[in-house]
Amino acid sequence: MRGSVDDLPSSAPIGAMLPAVFAADDLAQRFVAGLDDVIAPILVVLDCLDSYFTPSLAPVDFTRWLGDWVGAETDGTEPEARLRAAVAAAAYLHRVRGTRRGLSEAVRLAFGVEPEITESGAAAWGARPLGPFPGERRPRLHVALTLPDPTPADEHRLDTLVAAARPAHMPYTVQVTAERKP
Repeated sequence: MRGSVDDLPSSAPIGAMLPAVFAADDLAQRFVAGLDDVIAPILVVLDCLDSYFTPSLAPVDFTRWLGDWVGAETDGTEPEARLRAAVAAAAYLHRVRGTRRGLSEAVRLAFGVEPEITESGAAAWGARPLGPFPGERRPRLHVALTLPDPTPADEHRLDTLVAAARPAHMPYTVQVTAERKP
């Protein structure tokens, strides 16, 4: 939470900007010094405003807000490093949304694990026209994820994430399984 900071000097003290008649006035100098205490945090934020919009440098609470602002796929429970990575990648993920790569990257950023994605689509090239169509007739998408200690919430979160990042016309299924322990 932004607020006042004790003993923070102002980068532009008002007392030095007063006309000469008030420069020697003790009451005027003390009054504007109080204003400097209130305005100094605002000036510090404005002086380094670009840092607030850089996820790797911004305060964590501001990064969470920034994630909401740019539409990052976060739920508020991820570790700080994963939160910052998801916010930084949000614009890129919006560009590749609806593709296999976009879905894979969104799941990896949310869970920290590569998903296994199977789909019905395919592409082929042939020298002769009217060849058989590649892929399957019915569209389908399946996303499988293997986690160390999965919970029912993980499957729900994966379902929500895939619903948002998949191609709009594609029916899908998700599966979360536990990692096999040696």
